[in-house]
Amino acid sequence: MTKTKVAIICGGKSSEHEISCISANGVLEAIDKNLFEIVLIGITKAGKWLLLPTQTSFRIQNGVLPTIPNTGVEVSITSDGLIADGKKLEVDVAFPILHGPYGEDGTIQGLFEIIQLRYVGSGVLASAVSMDKSYAKPIFAASGLKVAAGIVVTNSDFNLPDNLKFPLFVKPARSGSSRGTTKVKQQDQLKSAIDVALEFDSKVIVEQAISGREIECAVLQVDGKLLVSPVGQIVISEKYEFYDFQAKYLDDSMQLVFPTDLPNGVEEKIQQNALAAFKAAGCEGLARIDFFYSENGEVVINEINTMPGFTPTSVYPKLIDKLGINYQELISKLIQTAKSRSTKITR
Repeated sequence: MTKTKVAIICGGKSSEHEISCISANGVLEAIDKNLFEIVLIGITKAGKWLLLPTQTSFRIQNGVLPTIPNTGVEVSITSDGLIADGKKLEVDVAFPILHGPYGEDGTIQGLFEIIQLRYVGSGVLASAVSMDKSYAKPIFAASGLKVAAGIVVTNSDFNLPDNLKFPLFVKPARSGSSRGTTKVKQQDQLKSAIDVALEFDSKVIVEQAISGREIECAVLQVDGKLLVSPVGQIVISEKYEFYDFQAKYLDDSMQLVFPTDLPNGVEEKIQQNALAAFKAAGCEGLARIDFFYSENGEVVINEINTMPGFTPTSVYPKLIDKLGINYQELISKLIQTAKSRSTKITR
């Protein structure tokens, strides 16, 4: 049997470079080598594409996050595909395990479309819309989903509208892993929080904080059908104000639990909302949809992640595992789904 040649692409120019490497390490270790031949491509923080040895390890060492090395065989992107050392790589499917801008926002997806390379995950528009919360929220609201009140600003010189009350969340419109996000409890903290967010994006969302539970739900596309996972709840150490970067990745302070005490019908409503958001944004392949279940019983959508954290212990694979699909099977199904997608844009 001829193996499918898969290019695992990781790193990238975004602030989530290191998290991408960690996700890629999980895939490299778990992918079914009987079915797939691997090509590993790392994108440096400067944007250079390098062909790397497939045995490269991207593990956290002594608290230091992994990065793509700056030396290696450079990969050229041509109309004939991906070229390294003068040879065509003959890739069948790209698996871009890239989080944040320049990878999860439609840019690399557009590149794949141009060179007609099939790839795992959502297309150009769905990726771009889902990445930019200022565009995603109106789309969700138009589909009947409840969103938190908020405004979009481009600098710290603005008047806070009367409908927004402290505490607030201030976050970049197009960033992930909670990079640049601050919980603001009073007026004198607002300007500095916006300045922090502006370091990550030129557009910032100031949003009403929702008091309640953080609930996540996974959607997987297999054989043209959408599967939706049971819901999981994020539980973090009391030392954290919210589920920030440190809590997510650096000190094991987060637990994913599967709640049994949600009121009757709430889990089903969240699952329905997850499918509605997936369809409204036009997603493909996979997505993790994040919600709040508020103290007054409302289901509020927070955001949609078209390439969520993807280590074996990340939330998305854990949710999908509840459907009886283990990590290796998940990787295989995503690649098989990508193989079946068209390389032609239909109008």
